[in-house]
Amino acid sequence: MKRRTLLATGGAAVLTMGAGLGLLPRNQQTGLLPGAANAQEATGELPEVIEMVVGNPLAKVEVIEYASFTCPHCASFNANQHKLLKENYIDTNLIRFVYREVYFDRPGLWASMIARCTDNTEFFFAFSDLLYQQQREWLASGDPATIIQDLRRLGKTAGLDDAALDACLSDAAKAEALYTWYQDNAERDGINSTPSFMIDGEKYSNMNYDEFAAILDEKLG
Repeated sequence: MKRRTLLATGGAAVLTMGAGLGLLPRNQQTGLLPGAANAQEATGELPEVIEMVVGNPLAKVEVIEYASFTCPHCASFNANQHKLLKENYIDTNLIRFVYREVYFDRPGLWASMIARCTDNTEFFFAFSDLLYQQQREWLASGDPATIIQDLRRLGKTAGLDDAALDACLSDAAKAEALYTWYQDNAERDGINSTPSFMIDGEKYSNMNYDEFAAILDEKLG
């Protein structure tokens, strides 16, 4: 797998990826990160990507959701199945639940950069909820500049100020780390659609709540 590089052009950092898995075309530029006027090619070790985990860290059953903030099916899952899973399995400490982003497009990466602005789990999941609830609105324009402004508006609603948003969206090394992390995860677990799930190491596609609950109940014994 080729190393991803960050190039500075026209006063903005352009995130350019190497060979991927097909979820994004090869060598596609994945977006302009505002505020990175002096970004240079990342060197050395990339920053660590924090796993976003809720539930019981010692639970016998682990569920990993792979999802994209721009995916309508993921928004539907978040509004329906996930709420029931949270009520009946996560909040009751029966399972360990991990959320991992998939980057189909530039807006999905931008949304993730803001969600991970503080690297705080509580903020991440609360902001993820907001992103999914208002997904149609912040994606409606189809215009990158407008989408970024709408994402910044949501970030301010969640309590971030302009300085924090500028810093998060211009963190080229973190953007590269996130994309590398996503590609490595997707390659290892064979993720090619969202939402997808790994339940104790076994891959599942999207399903209704009753099917999900039946699998969890069987594994929980």
